Amino acid sequence: MGRNLQSGARLRPVDLARGHGLSTQAVRNYEAAGILPAADRTPHGYRTYTPLHAGALRAFLALVPGHGHQTATSIMRAVHRGAVDEAFRLIDESHAQLLDDRRTLQAVERALRDLEPTTAPETGTETETGTETETGTGAEPGAGSGPAAVSAPGGTFIGPLAARLGIRPATLRTWERAGLVRPRRDPRTGYRVYDESDVRDARLTHQLRRGGYLLEHIAPVIAQVRSAGGLEPLEATLRDWRDRLSARGRAMLGGAAELAAYLGER
Repeated sequence: MGRNLQSGARLRPVDLARGHGLSTQAVRNYEAAGILPAADRTPHGYRTYTPLHAGALRAFLALVPGHGHQTATSIMRAVHRGAVDEAFRLIDESHAQLLDDRRTLQAVERALRDLEPTTAPETGTETETGTETETGTGAEPGAGSGPAAVSAPGGTFIGPLAARLGIRPATLRTWERAGLVRPRRDPRTGYRVYDESDVRDARLTHQLRRGGYLLEHIAPVIAQVRSAGGLEPLEATLRDWRDRLSARGRAMLGGAAELAAYLGER
């Protein structure tokens, strides 16, 4: 539906719907949700819309790709109840979220660049320290207790890995509780054994923590690495992530233009 309608033109629900590729039921639903202003009624009770309604619909449909359906709905509702500042606040929050997502992406890209090639996994004696005092049947010993243990080929224990990263073993245990690393347990000794993928996840977590990111913000990144099957396949995911952020930014510009036009019409 173009902008060349006369201000006094009257539109049937089907006119408004067809002009935007919607069903008449969708138009009625949008009106009921407050996305559109209330329609006028004919003496026989039929809805009639105006170019103002068409502007509201254009604004909403333009806002959805950048802000999402729920936020776009809240923005239009705020406008129609006269709370324009609230609508602007919602828009600001979306832009802030987009900026935060961009910064997260940049942090992940920096972390991946900073990761050195993983060296051969280490084996040796478990050297965990902390408050855990568990038996040797599936549990780990406290500091300085228990026999020496040799991990399965391709694995490393918590002590050597913590030393490699320059952190305390307790930090690795915290990351494990947050789901960021998932070491297996040696069936004979119960010691934690970190394989190559665990070392990768620990190194990436370490880089992001150094960048100031919270564990709950790191967890989705680690999940993406795992689902991608490693760091190299993740590069394609990061490109897609970057493209989607750019698309959201462009969509927000388009939504802002349509909303500004609608506010001008009002």
